[in-house]
This record gives sequence, C-alpha cells and structure tokens, in this order.
Amino acid sequence: MRERLILLPGWAIGPGALEPLRDALLERAPHLMVEIEPLPALEQSGAWLDELDARLPRDSWLAGWSLGGMLAAQLAARRGDACRGLIGLCSNLSFRQRDDWPQAMSQEVFTAFHEACRLDPALTLKRFTLLVAQGARDARTLARQLQVTQLATEPRVLDAGLRLLDVLDIRAAVEGFAGPQLYLFAGRDALVPAGAAEALLEWLPDLETSLFPEASHGLPLECPEAVADVILDFMREGEDV
Repeated sequence: MRERLILLPGWAIGPGALEPLRDALLERAPHLMVEIEPLPALEQSGAWLDELDARLPRDSWLAGWSLGGMLAAQLAARRGDACRGLIGLCSNLSFRQRDDWPQAMSQEVFTAFHEACRLDPALTLKRFTLLVAQGARDARTLARQLQVTQLATEPRVLDAGLRLLDVLDIRAAVEGFAGPQLYLFAGRDALVPAGAAEALLEWLPDLETSLFPEASHGLPLECPEAVADVILDFMREGEDV
C-alpha cells in the first residue's frame, strides 16, 4: 500500500497555499500519495475534529500548518495506531499564552485580533496575510501569494476557527500520541515565537524539531523544497517512502 500524507492548512489559509509543498514532496517521492484537505467550514468549532475524523482516510501521516497542525495532533491522538505519524508546521502547543505556556501570542494581542475580525473580517484577513509573511525574505510576494490562494470564508466560520485557537491546548494530545512526531518552526515567525521550539523540547525531549532561522510563519509556502526535504527525511526514518 502506498504511503499517504495528508496536509491541512491553517486558519484563513487556502489549500492552494500548500500546493508548492505538495509538488515538492511528489517531485522527491513520486510514489507517495500527498493530499491537501481544507479545514472544516463549520460554525460550531467543537465539531471540527469530528468532521476531520469522518472525512480523512485512516492509516495516513498527518501534517498541518498552524491551526491545521494543532487539529492534526488531536486527530493523531484520537486515532492512535491508525495514524502513521504527525508533522506540525509552525504549530504551537497553545496558540495563545497560558500561565504554564508563555511561548505563544499574548492573550491581549489575540483578543484584539479576534475582535477586529468580528468587526471587519476582510481587513483583518489582509492584515493576517501580512503577519504570516512578516519576516520572510520577500514578504510582499509571499503576502500576495497567500491572498491569491485565500478562499472566501463566512465570517462565522472564521470566528469559529479563532475560538478554536483561543481554547486549543494540544499538550495532552502530543504527549499521548505514541507515533513519530516532527515539529518545524520558523525563526522570524510573527505568530508563533521561535522559542516555542526550545520549550517543546524541554517539555518532551524525545520529539524531533527543526528550526528554519530565516523563515516566517509562511514557512511551507516560503520554503517548500527545504520543508519537503526535512519531512521526507523524517518519514524515511521509520518508513520506506
């Protein structure tokens, strides 16, 4: 049976933004099945994980960007042995700060962003693409690429995704999943502090991490070839891809 890798985008990031990464993976491993799956378009954030579990094929590797990676971790923990492995791309264990997880976005900044999205979703989405691209070598081009691939999304669905980011803490899922795990971080990420990589290893030293010091939160779109190389090397450690 061919190995299958499922890629999940992040909040307000269209599946098209992951196509360069998919293409780079297939160029290097043409016998690997790589599928990009959109996040649920549901207004009830509590149903997102159930919808993904019902839709996504089992016995696959799960990889996700930002919120997509957090949901992939929850799904991996739920599926256990039915998940081959887990890969997080610029995914923090908690997107916003908590008393016991300070390496994240401050609660004040997150709350202000959430409120701005409720008041003016279109303007907030444009601002979001600029934040994702901030720190990239060519931030303007990356932001335009993100805007072009962005899908029209109902404001209530955007709000549901932000409510998920507000409450998700995937530490129990990460600790509970026994399969191989890899987490990629970016040194110039404006949304997930680079210090989250070190905090993750301090908490669970057996996990694998990789830091791209010159990259932004848009890492999978900004550096698809380099990201593909790291992912495939990781997968080959336990599987013949």
